[in-house]
Amino acid sequence: REVEILMFLSAIVMMKNRRSITVEQHIGNIFMFSKVANAILFFRLDIRMGLLYLTLCIVFLMTCKPPLYMGPEYIKYFSDKTIDEELERDKRVTWIVEFFANWSSECQSFAPIFADLSLKYNCSGLHFGKVDVGRYTDVSTRYKVSTSPLTKQLPTLILFQGGTETMRRPQIDKKGRAVSWTFSEENVIREFNLNELYQKAKKQSKPREEGPEEPPALQAAAGHPDGEPKKDK
Repeated sequence: REVEILMFLSAIVMMKNRRSITVEQHIGNIFMFSKVANAILFFRLDIRMGLLYLTLCIVFLMTCKPPLYMGPEYIKYFSDKTIDEELERDKRVTWIVEFFANWSSECQSFAPIFADLSLKYNCSGLHFGKVDVGRYTDVSTRYKVSTSPLTKQLPTLILFQGGTETMRRPQIDKKGRAVSWTFSEENVIREFNLNELYQKAKKQSKPREEGPEEPPALQAAAGHPDGEPKKDK
């Protein structure tokens, strides 16, 4: 029976890791389902040991929260009062906004990827933003982003052009369910046409007086002696 439980655990981990995009997600899935298997094995051995192990796991989850990304980024953080105002301020500016929740492991894994994209593609005509729908629930209602613990809509990326939503990932089907989509850097660049958006934004918008127009990756290739980007929150 113990071998069957471990084999079943391995199958589940392999299925879950198919959607993982970072090493941290792979390791996190292994540890999470290993705890479930250990709890079952402890309960089979002795119910008291099973209750003790389950209590320790709950205490660990409540006291040891996963670390949040604190690296460099060109991202503006919105509140429920500022998001609509900022999107309507200058309709020449294209916005890519991430709707996230700090308790979502998928959002935590996507945070460094979104930050890296903002460093590469931010310019005066293409901006990146984030809003915590776990904190501002009225924003999740207005933009139809579910915050249920079982939701598949976190994170959600929405492209705003002219102050209007033109695209979002993951998409929502006719039954209101999120269509499975992998939040990798390659998928975001391809689906949102970031290279094309960046080139159009540079041509249509006025040059920014502070900071370079070229993304850091392209500046390095061109040999520009600019410093590191500032963090914009």
